[in-house]
Amino acid sequence: MNLSTKTIVLLPGFMLDDTLWDDFVPLLPTDWNVQRVALAPGRTVREVAQGLAERLAGPAVVLGFSMGGYVARALAVTHPHLVEALVLVATSARRERPSTPRAGAIAGALFAGLSRRAIQSSLSHAHADDQLLIDRVRAMGVRLGSDAFAWQSALDRTDAPLEAIACPTLVVAARQDQLRSIDEANELADAIPGARLEIIEGTGHLIPLEAPESLANVLVQWLCPPRDGARA
Repeated sequence: MNLSTKTIVLLPGFMLDDTLWDDFVPLLPTDWNVQRVALAPGRTVREVAQGLAERLAGPAVVLGFSMGGYVARALAVTHPHLVEALVLVATSARRERPSTPRAGAIAGALFAGLSRRAIQSSLSHAHADDQLLIDRVRAMGVRLGSDAFAWQSALDRTDAPLEAIACPTLVVAARQDQLRSIDEANELADAIPGARLEIIEGTGHLIPLEAPESLANVLVQWLCPPRDGARA
């Protein structure tokens, strides 16, 4: 793949902050310009994508994890000049209805971090009792706080078009993901013209935390495949 940019933008998922990428970023080529970008508040994924577009200086490879994948897709459609390639990790093509704004506000007011059960459902069985991982995920939510929990819970993800995506797209799924099935990944890859699907073994939904090396390898091999005759 011939890219004019070596800038990669990383978008986190639901109630996750930029520390999601702490184990992943050091595994990327040192000449890449890696930008961790938080999701700005919005009522719909298009609104969040618009806020993101205003912070990007130029074209980039945009990697969206989980909820961030919905935003990345919307950005690719509404601002195609900013998305040279798209990477969708542990996300879905299915339309999701949010909680009502009032219910989200009430939940936000009571928010004290994601529950242990919710976090465990995001991990593979092998890591479900990894207290360090659980604490890392909970700490992200606590740092983001109740306001973020309220707007993210109420975010309308239904406006996330697929067929209009024209850039090269990689879909990455986890074999043991309890939140997003392989069928959902196949639906994404089938709906986006020319998309490629890669499945990572031995990890649950939180791929950047459970399998950062595997994710980095898949990304680098897709963006920078070995030349013909070169050793892989």
